[in-house]
Amino acid sequence: MDLQIDGNAALVTASSSGLGKASATALAREGANVVINGRDEDRLEEAREEIEEVATGEVVAQSGDLTDADDVTALVDTAVEEFGGLDHLVTSAGGPPSGPFLETSEEDWYDAYDLLVMSVVRLVKEAAPHLREDGGTIVTITSRSVKEAIDSLVLSNSVRMSVIGLEKTLSQELAPEVRANAVLPGPHETARIRELVEQAVERGDYDSYEEGLDDWGEGIPLERIGDPTELGEVVAFLSSPRSSFVNGVSVPIDGGAGASNL
Repeated sequence: MDLQIDGNAALVTASSSGLGKASATALAREGANVVINGRDEDRLEEAREEIEEVATGEVVAQSGDLTDADDVTALVDTAVEEFGGLDHLVTSAGGPPSGPFLETSEEDWYDAYDLLVMSVVRLVKEAAPHLREDGGTIVTITSRSVKEAIDSLVLSNSVRMSVIGLEKTLSQELAPEVRANAVLPGPHETARIRELVEQAVERGDYDSYEEGLDDWGEGIPLERIGDPTELGEVVAFLSSPRSSFVNGVSVPIDGGAGASNL
């Protein structure tokens, strides 16, 4: 299916690895010109080279910290200057630290809010005028924790809900020029999960990487965790005219693991 985004301009944050990188790759493969972002310049450059191997558009790397307002402004400015505008914004950020409520400090709460919520607030404020010019899209990558609380992830369970409230509000206030949607990933085989499984194998918890990966898939009806590419393709679809009547929704991408009706 041609997603009809060839030549469009996209900015994908936290895209030097993981689900952000998968989303940037999917957009670039469809012909979009993409600005990718991360804090580690070496890893960001490696990601740019990998994405360029499949891209049919341009790929530009712009380092920056999503909790720094000046860096956020520079990200949007780079996309506009390089590509003459901005059609698609995909927001992603690293997860906050795990831990139970009573072991979570007040500073942890503020840091999580700054990383997960204020980064999106700043990005949208900077990007909205450009997105509204020709009609654009916003896709926020959050977590399945907004549907069902996950043990020992009190920060993610609580703070990410604000992103969903923001996304729903944007879908109304920025319409009809801009559509805003969210994706709620369950476990995917990112570098972080690979690292966790490999560490478990080294500890002797599993006999092999495959056994550890199978264990992560327990309880998922599809009997496996996701490939990041699968999420990236949904993000690309939601960014495209093919989803032109999809607005204000939060799409779980978890293999059916969630038990929530809504």
